[in-house]
Amino acid sequence: MDVRTTAAAGAVTAVRASAGVGVLCLAGSLALYGVLHVVPPSDRLDWTTRTISHYALLSNGWVFDVATLLLAAGSLAVLVALARAGLLRRPAAAALLLWVAGLVGVVWFEKHNWAAGPSVSGDVHRAASVVAFLSLPAGALLAATPWLRGGRARVPARVPARLVALGGALSLLSFTPILWAVLAEPWTGVRWWRAVPLGGVERVLGLAEVATVLLLAWWAVRSARGAGTAEPSGDS
Repeated sequence: MDVRTTAAAGAVTAVRASAGVGVLCLAGSLALYGVLHVVPPSDRLDWTTRTISHYALLSNGWVFDVATLLLAAGSLAVLVALARAGLLRRPAAAALLLWVAGLVGVVWFEKHNWAAGPSVSGDVHRAASVVAFLSLPAGALLAATPWLRGGRARVPARVPARLVALGGALSLLSFTPILWAVLAEPWTGVRWWRAVPLGGVERVLGLAEVATVLLLAWWAVRSARGAGTAEPSGDS
């Protein structure tokens, strides 16, 4: 085995290791979110109307914090795998880093506890949530788009790139009920968080985004194993 082959094998191993760590973190995160829905006192929360971050206000809120930080850590590991596979350009990397930063911000700044009244922390928490929810699909679409253009060199990456783009598009689509509720509030007179089943919408959105991160991990591994070092068209 020559030096070039050894280096290529090492690169593939590094991508697989980063993606594997990411997937394990994501699996642990999903498991902990699931636990919050079935153990007291969080199991008494109406998941159709209460946001996921409301769990942080309960006595077992640490489970939410750990789950969200695991999601952030797993996403960061997947981002590293994508970079090592040669699939990322700066705009996509920046968007995915914003997704990770938004998740950390959601934990660091606690949401409004309306029993005590609004807070600066709650305002920052809401902003971090919006940044996270929008940055992930934007990052997925920005990452996939250059690989969807013509060119033989991109064939190994094109099929998973299409699925990544689809995941990003579905994530954005899942966000539209919230956007509609906010924009329609002046005409309907219904507060935006009451106009839609906010908790249910947020959970669908969260699942779509986690699925997109998993697709990104698969894309990194498949491209590194096949021909992940090929360059996408364009200079973006």
